[in-house]
Order: sequence, then structure tokens, then C-alpha cells
Amino acid sequence: MQTHPADTKVVVGMSGGVDSSVAAALLVREGYQVTGAYMKQWSDSTELSGVCSWKEDRRDAMRVAAKLGIGLITLDFEKEYKEWVMGYMFSEYAAGRTPNPDVMCNKYIKFGAWLKKVDELGFDCLATGHYARLRMAASRKSVELVQAVDENKDQTYFLHQLNQDQLAHTLFPIGAYTKAEVRALAKKFDLPTAGRAESMGICFVGEVPMKAFLQQKIAPTPGKIILSSGEAIGEHEGLSFYTIGQRHGVAQQGRETPLFVVQKRFDTNELVMGDEHDPLLFSTEMMVQDMHWIAGASPTLPFPCKVRMRHRQEFTDATVTKHEDGWKVTFATPERAITPGQFCVCYKNGVCLGGGIIM
Repeated sequence: MQTHPADTKVVVGMSGGVDSSVAAALLVREGYQVTGAYMKQWSDSTELSGVCSWKEDRRDAMRVAAKLGIGLITLDFEKEYKEWVMGYMFSEYAAGRTPNPDVMCNKYIKFGAWLKKVDELGFDCLATGHYARLRMAASRKSVELVQAVDENKDQTYFLHQLNQDQLAHTLFPIGAYTKAEVRALAKKFDLPTAGRAESMGICFVGEVPMKAFLQQKIAPTPGKIILSSGEAIGEHEGLSFYTIGQRHGVAQQGRETPLFVVQKRFDTNELVMGDEHDPLLFSTEMMVQDMHWIAGASPTLPFPCKVRMRHRQEFTDATVTKHEDGWKVTFATPERAITPGQFCVCYKNGVCLGGGIIM
């Protein structure tokens, strides 16, 4: 992380949204040498269609750059995005797991391909509109990824795969502000995006139902829907299209309580349903693979910490230990809907330490 703004050349990834717009404005105010960059990652193709508004987003980014008096460059990362994010997403769903594309986008695209290009172009670091903070560890030997001031908007869960080199060349200008304060700053700076609505969900899917989007690449493999008691109650279109814990509107005469996906049995191609209290829906431990520690080394084990398995999920107390076939995470109390393919992320005293893929 650079310490002298006037001597630091920064590229700000500008999406056309209010967060990245304010990030750029703050850096300009602080005296950094700022250049905006619109990163094109997705557009519809003949083989795959979703929702793409990159032209409108880029236009908004250009308007903000003009208001701030900074340059804006456009960089194309569609090839990398389709390989590292889209390819990953479809392969994981096809295998019956539930991936998190945002995590891989940050690891391989935003702080991978983007950061590499920023360095090639002669800039010192990359800034984004993520809600997260950075600080030097007490040992002065590593950079820590710290939760944002606005815990409701905190995005460290999605950033937990970043390494020391990536964090050392990154700035998160809005991590010390709440969303309301960011909105207020956008108005104060008179930014053209001050009133822009929040963007939600996976950018390339948009309002298209996820199952319909996935079926462009993943063929249906019908099988039985059964209750955890063994009773068959219907037919599913393929285990790839369902997620553990997902509420499912299976019509069953006389049943008033909703049903949820509690298990996916790949050997028999059966989707198992149960009510919200079904024992199959709860776990006291899980295995995690490919554990990544942001500091570069694992903490002393066994390691008590707080974990979350989904963005914005309430933290739960857990203990992490190492095993031959991965890392075991044991919960203090049973956890609902542990979902293979998602990420278990570890925290201690507000610091995001890293995480891995739930097996």
C-alpha cells in the first residue's frame, strides 16, 4: 500500500455505480494521481445470453470521470472472465455444487488480470469500490483484510481469496464509510451517479431465472423428488439446478408447511426434501478444501474463530483443524444448510483470515 498520495498513480475500477464513483472522488480529493478504468467483462453472445448493460455502465463511468477531471480508459477482459468465472460456474453447477462466482471474479479477474494490467501500464495500485478495509498487522509483516465499518455492506467474504501481493497493491477508499455516507458523499461531490439504484445479484444473469440461465449449458437429468422419509412426491429436472436449503414449491395435497432441499443423492439422482426442522438440514461439522490463508500461513491449530458460509450470514463460533483430506470445521452449535461449493470464511476480531471451498 502506497503512503504518499501525490506520488502514487492509481487506477480506479469504475463500474458506473455510486460506490466506485465515490471511491474515485475520494482519491482525487486526497491528492492521488487518479485514472479511471471501465473493465468490460461480459456481453451476450450467440451461445449464451443473459442481461448485459455494459454500454450504459461505461457511459455513466465516463460522466463521472469527466466530472472529476480524470481520464477514463476501457479495458477488455471478456476472454479471461469467460474462462475463469463463467467456466468455473458452469462446471461447478454441472457437478452438482453451488459455486460463488463473485469470489473467483475477485481472485482471478479484478485482483488478478486487472491488477496485472494495471502494473503493465505503469500504475502503482488498483482501487475499487468494495466495502472493506486494509491495515498493517501488528507484526508489520503482513497486510490484514478488515471488515468494513458498514457491517451490513461488508464485502470481505468475497475478497477472502486475495493474497499479500494483491492486497499490497490495492486501495479500498470507501471501507471506512457507511452506505448512507457514501450516498451523501456522492451528492456532495455532485456526481452524475449519486441517485443510481443499487446493483444486485450476478451481473450477467440479471433478471433471468438462474435455472433458465444454466440450462443454456447444462442438460436436464430428471430424477425423483423424495421426502427424507423415503416417500416419492414428484420429479426434478436435474440436481444441478437445486441448492441445499432452497425452498421448493412442490405441490403435495394436504401439506401446509413448506418443503426445503435437505440433500442431493448423486448415486441415485434423487432430490431429498424435508421441512425446515429436518435433521438432514443441520450439521455440526464440515470439511473444507483448498483453504487459503491471507497472511500466507495457517494460524496455530486447532484454531477457534468465527465463520460464515454465506455473505451476510450471522457469524458462528467454530474450531478449524487440519486433516489428511482437507480442513475440518466444527461448529459450536448445529448449522443449517451447509452447501458444497460455497465458501467457508474465517474471521477473528473483525479481521478476515481466509477460507476454503465447502466439500
